[in-house]
Amino acid sequence: MHKTVKIGLIGGGYIGKTHAIAYRSHPVVFGGRVIPELYMLAERDLAIASERAQALGFARATGNWRDVMADPDIDIVAIATPNAQHKEMALAAIAAGKHVYCEKPLALNADEAREMATAAQTAGVVNMVGYNYLANPLIAQAKIMIDRGDLGEIIHFRGRHNEDYMADPAVPFGWRCDRTLSGTGTLGDMGSHIICMAMHLLGDITSVTADLQTVIPQRKMADGTLRAVENEDQAHCLARFHRGAIGILETSRVAQGRKLGLAFEIVGRTGSLVFDQERMNELKFYRSGNQEGEQGFKTLLVAPEHPDFVNFCPAAGHGLGYNDLKIIEVDKLLAAVEAGALPPVDFEQACKIEQVIDACVRSAETGKWVAPADM
Repeated sequence: MHKTVKIGLIGGGYIGKTHAIAYRSHPVVFGGRVIPELYMLAERDLAIASERAQALGFARATGNWRDVMADPDIDIVAIATPNAQHKEMALAAIAAGKHVYCEKPLALNADEAREMATAAQTAGVVNMVGYNYLANPLIAQAKIMIDRGDLGEIIHFRGRHNEDYMADPAVPFGWRCDRTLSGTGTLGDMGSHIICMAMHLLGDITSVTADLQTVIPQRKMADGTLRAVENEDQAHCLARFHRGAIGILETSRVAQGRKLGLAFEIVGRTGSLVFDQERMNELKFYRSGNQEGEQGFKTLLVAPEHPDFVNFCPAAGHGLGYNDLKIIEVDKLLAAVEAGALPPVDFEQACKIEQVIDACVRSAETGKWVAPADM
């Protein structure tokens, strides 16, 4: 016997499409214990909503996102909209008693995120944020190896998420350049991913000192006029973790040649791990003590022994793709709704990520070390 949960998706663009692919694929990959039903899609007007609903397989369409909250049949509200809309939509869904699946970053700042986390906890609804790169089976394997001591005591983390989608000065001014719509720039867009990854693998960040820079200060509007870019193109920070490790994190949206440049290196006293999302089916592992002539990193290929992978394929080395991570992430969401499992990143954890981002901004403004817990 299976259970059906009805999905109300707000936003039918690129990220909304990844949601639709995941909902439709989940029963095939993970079995039919819970069936996501593509029930309603909301967009900024009915014409767009109708077109996207037909393209993505949703049964209903609306030009008013509040219709999603008002429909008593909808179980899960998925929010795939620009950052500034997350808070209002999530709070409305929570007030309506819906479970909420929100894309990252959760909010424009830590204060908004804290309000959202408190509301979700008070209402007792499932809440999850879409940090999809955590869903990679090799990231799960990396955490297993770290937690069981394969690397020894962790002493250093070096991480980045760099891309080049705004490296060309001719790229026009968009909502991600507008502080009222996006909040921070690359920090919230991609820096949030590497911050999330670092905290997932090593625990909380206790203090940061950061520098932010806007490389291309103006971009053209649709009418050809120039408008000042209101947030950062690149940022980096030094970080201290609560377990004693130190680290370096960086992010850029103007890094020529980087397409999905999320990568990290974790150094322990007896071993190291290296991962690059552009080679997402490989994890490099070094263990000290190898014989002379046999030293260096070993490449681990994604395999059925790694969490979740066997649902896709029974053989090692037959890699996953970007959209497969969303399918795994949706499985975590449905497990939380069905069985009360803890989501990988709930609103409370996402608030901690926002605190790190806010601390980086404060540090860049003051030139001082800042504790995220104070934000």
